[in-house]
Amino acid sequence: MKARSTPDTRIYAVWGMTCSHCVVSVSEEVSEVTGVEEVDVDLRSSRMTVVGVAFTDEAVKAAVAEAGYEVGS
Repeated sequence: MKARSTPDTRIYAVWGMTCSHCVVSVSEEVSEVTGVEEVDVDLRSSRMTVVGVAFTDEAVKAAVAEAGYEVGS
């Protein structure tokens, strides 16, 4: 039986979100990234928590950009 990798949790700042539609757009795009298992976007704090195995920051940033927003530092 193959051992499962431990999920990684990363937090990103997402700029430009103003409403619940923004949250849905970002969540949907990031959830499509290979390796992402869970996405939680908090509008008030402009923070997004991503949990998964073997996803890259570059792929997450590209998905956020595809949704029309920007990952800040």
